[in-house]
Amino acid sequence: MNKRKKKIKKSVANRFRITKTGKVLRLSSFTGHLKRKKSKKQLRRLKNPKVVTGAMARKVKKLLGYS
Repeated sequence: MNKRKKKIKKSVANRFRITKTGKVLRLSSFTGHLKRKKSKKQLRRLKNPKVVTGAMARKVKKLLGYS
């Protein structure tokens, strides 16, 4: 019996990371351009990864082959 290799969604793999404890991390939007009009405080906060929770985190993990 052939076991097929699990394929992951590359578009999802490029946008999300899974930590060792199983948290799903994403980067913020609004960081690509037009940075001059944003405050330094806002840009600093946007640099840090955010945690994805709930149903969206479950969907991302499934698309990445974690469950």
